[in-house]
Amino acid sequence: MNDQSTSAERTQESTGASGLRPALRDRQMSMIAIGGVIGAGLFVGSGAVINKAGPAALVAYAIAGLLVVLIMRMLAELSVAAPKTGSFASYASRELGSWAGLAIGWLYAYSWSVTVGVEAVIGGALLHGILPVVPDWAAALVFLLVLTGSNLVAVRAYGEVEFWFALIKVVAIVAFIGLGLLAIFGVLPGVPAPGGTNLFGQGGFAPNGWYAVLPALLVVSFAFSGAEVVTIAAGEAMRPAEAVRRAVRTTMVRILVFYIGSIAVITTLLPYDDAGITESPYSAVLNRLGIPNAGLIMDLVVLVAVLSCLNSGIYTASRMLYALASNGEGPRVLARSNASGVPVPAVLVVALAGLATVTANYFFTTTAIFDFLVDSSGSVIVLLYLTIATTQLHSRARAERDGQHLTVRMWGYPYLSWAVVVALVAFLALMVVDPSTRHSLFLTFSVAAVAVTVGLVRQKRGSISIERP
Repeated sequence: MNDQSTSAERTQESTGASGLRPALRDRQMSMIAIGGVIGAGLFVGSGAVINKAGPAALVAYAIAGLLVVLIMRMLAELSVAAPKTGSFASYASRELGSWAGLAIGWLYAYSWSVTVGVEAVIGGALLHGILPVVPDWAAALVFLLVLTGSNLVAVRAYGEVEFWFALIKVVAIVAFIGLGLLAIFGVLPGVPAPGGTNLFGQGGFAPNGWYAVLPALLVVSFAFSGAEVVTIAAGEAMRPAEAVRRAVRTTMVRILVFYIGSIAVITTLLPYDDAGITESPYSAVLNRLGIPNAGLIMDLVVLVAVLSCLNSGIYTASRMLYALASNGEGPRVLARSNASGVPVPAVLVVALAGLATVTANYFFTTTAIFDFLVDSSGSVIVLLYLTIATTQLHSRARAERDGQHLTVRMWGYPYLSWAVVVALVAFLALMVVDPSTRHSLFLTFSVAAVAVTVGLVRQKRGSISIERP
C-alpha cells in the first residue's frame, strides 16, 4: 500500500468518512459529458462572437474546439490510467508536487463555487423575466436550495438531474439545427433559401478583418469550460475508465455538431450585424423562421442550461474539496461522507459559498464585491489547461521511463503536447493585450498567487504525501 493511500485512509478514519460510492451509470456519464460541453454561453455568448468576427466566428470555434479536444485527450491519458475524484489536481500533486495539486484544486473549487452563485443569480433573473410575479432573488434562492438538496440525497440524484438537463439541451440544439438546415436548403415553407449571401456577402467571410477572430477566440475558449467535469465524475462511475474513454472519443463530434453546427446555421441564415444576434442569436433565427414564442422557448432552454451548470457546479466543487481534504490538502472535515457516499460537509460549503455570492450581488450592488468574485475566478480555466498539459508531459515521460503500458495515449506526443502549451501561453499573452480580459486575468493571477504560496509552504513543511504509481 502506498503512502498516499495510507494517508487517505487515516483521514477517512479520523473524520468518520465512509468514502464515495461508484453509482453513476453509463447513460448518466454520457449526458454529464455532453452537458459539460453545452453551457449557457453557447446560447447567449455566441451572439457577441458572431457580431465581433462575422461568419469567421466559425474559425474561432474550430480553433478553440481543437484545443479543447487535445486537452481532453491529454486528460484522458491521465484519467484512464488512474480514475480519481480529484482528477487533474491529484495528477498534478503526483507529477509536479503537492503545491501544484493544492493550488489548482482550490482554484478550481473556488471558480465553481463562484459559478454556483452566479448561475443562481442568472437563473433567478431569467425566471423573473418569464414570470414577473416571482422575485429574482427568491427564484435564485429556491434554485440553489433545491439543487443543493438533490446533491445531498445521493450521487445518483445528481446524475439523474443532470441527465435530464443535458437531454433537454441536446434535443433543443438538434431541433434548432434541423430546422435551420431545412431553411438553408429552402425546404421550410415560407422561408426562402439564403444561399451564401450572409456567409460571403456583407463584407465577406471576415467582414471585420481576420484580426477580429483573436478577441472572438477569447470569448469562445471560455464557452468550452466544463468538458473536464466528466473526469471528476469518473471517480463515482460504475465503469470509470470506459466512461472517460467514451467521453473523450466523442468530444470532437459534440463540438462539431453542437457548436460549429449551430453557429453555421446562425451565420448562414442571418447577417452577422443583425440586431437580434447580439441579444439572442438562437431566438433571432427562430423568429426568422416564423416559430411562435421563439423568445420564450429560448429563455426556457437557457434557464435549463443555467440550472445544469448550477447543478454541475455544486457537484464538481464539492468533489474537488473532498479529494483535496482526502489527500491532506484541505480541512479534514471536508473528507467526511455519509452512508450514501455523499460528502455532505463539502456540498454544504459549496452551497454556502454560492449563497454568499448571491448575497453579494443582492446587498452590495454598488460595490465591486460581486464583480471581484466573478473576475477573480474567470481565467482559472486557462491555468487549469496549462496544468493538465504540463502534468501530462511529466506523467508520460515517467511512464515511458518505467515501461508503463497506457491504454489511452496523447496523439503526437511530445510535439502536440508542447504545441498545446505554446498555444496556451500565447492565449495568456493575448489576454494581457486585450483590455476586456486584462483585469480578469490580473485578479485571477492574484488569487492563484495566494494558492500557490500556501501550497509551497505546506509542501516545504512536508505535510502532504505524494502518490507514485
